[in-house]
Amino acid sequence: MKKFAVDFSHSSITFSVKHMMIANVIGHFNSYHAEIEADSIEDLTNANISIEIDVASISTNDLLRDQHLTSNEFFYADKYPKITYNVTSIEQIDHNKFYIHGDMTIKEVTKPVIFETTYKGHVKSPWGQDTYGFSASAKINRKDFNLTYNARLESGGLLIGELVDVNAEFEIYPIL
Repeated sequence: MKKFAVDFSHSSITFSVKHMMIANVIGHFNSYHAEIEADSIEDLTNANISIEIDVASISTNDLLRDQHLTSNEFFYADKYPKITYNVTSIEQIDHNKFYIHGDMTIKEVTKPVIFETTYKGHVKSPWGQDTYGFSASAKINRKDFNLTYNARLESGGLLIGELVDVNAEFEIYPIL
C-alpha cells in the first residue's frame, strides 16, 4: 500500500449547525492529523484511513464562543482533547463516488458515521507533485455524542440545532 499525506494549506474540516432557528454557524478545526494508505486512489475500497482532530483548535470566528465550545459544557477539551474517525469499510457507488463508513469518537462516545465522498480528480502540481482531491460530507446528531448543551428561546425553539453538517475537503499526495 502507498501512503498519502494531506496538504493542510489546501484542505479543511468544517462544520455547520443551526443557530437560533434562523441561521447557521460555521466553524472549522485548525489542527488535525490524517493517516491514509491505499493501493490506488482510483479504487479506495481497501484503503486504510484514520483522522484525529485537535478539539482545542476549533474556530468559529468568535473567541468567546470557541472558549465555550472547548469548555466542559460542550467538547470538554481538557478531558477529551481529540475527535477521531477510523474507517471500517469503503463502498464504491460509481467511478468517483464512495460511501466511507467509519467510527467517530467524541467525548469517549463512538458511533458509526458515513461520509458521502466524491473523488474530484488528479492533477500534477506546478512542482511535479501528483495531487488528488476529495470532498466528503456527513450529518451527525450532536446529542448522540453527549454534546447536549442548549437553551430555550423566548420565541420558542432552541438556541442550537441538534444536527451538524460535517464537511472535509482534502488535497492529498503520495509520500515518496
